[in-house]
Amino acid sequence: MKVGILALGSHHERHGAALPLDTDAQIAEHIAREAAKRASAEFFGVLKSSYELPEINTGEHQSLEELEGEVREAVQEAKDEGFDAIVLVNAHGGNEKLSERLNAIEENLGMKIIFNTIICKLEGPHAGTGELSIGSVIGITDESKLEEHANVGKHPEVGFAGLQEVREKYLWAEKHAREIEEFGVKIDKFLGEKILQCAIVDVINDVRELGTA
Repeated sequence: MKVGILALGSHHERHGAALPLDTDAQIAEHIAREAAKRASAEFFGVLKSSYELPEINTGEHQSLEELEGEVREAVQEAKDEGFDAIVLVNAHGGNEKLSERLNAIEENLGMKIIFNTIICKLEGPHAGTGELSIGSVIGITDESKLEEHANVGKHPEVGFAGLQEVREKYLWAEKHAREIEEFGVKIDKFLGEKILQCAIVDVINDVRELGTA
């Protein structure tokens, strides 16, 4: 079975002072490229669309329908090029809603799809220590802005600590916010490398699982 890899992130989402707006897209691309290289799969690029949950206003996102449409087009293109399956590497939490629509895409296009969102589970709070550390490893964290980054009054999106409505609606957001309030943020390259390698290996395992299906 011929397997391709697509990356999903967000391209215009606030990530505090020390991380760029396209942090999620860059992390997803790094994981997808590395996994493709190690597993002898083909990297198909990074999708432009992303979705965000209600009440989380941290940047510019698209509708779930737009995201689904772009995924359909990309998977169809892969099918036309002779691929049998796709691994979607996602690094933006809001995109996880897409998983509810993937079965229909699989059935309509006759393509097997695995949605890998492990990095979202491993990295912890939004723009927190995990993402800062990963960003440092791949070269996108501005370490000179770490002190400003930790100011949730100025950057309320960090761990969603300053977004009260989000904290009240989503239990996971409240948990992440409290983690930021209690422990703050830091850069730990060992942690960042460990998280990245775990995520890359997980994607490689998905590729190999499809390849032997």
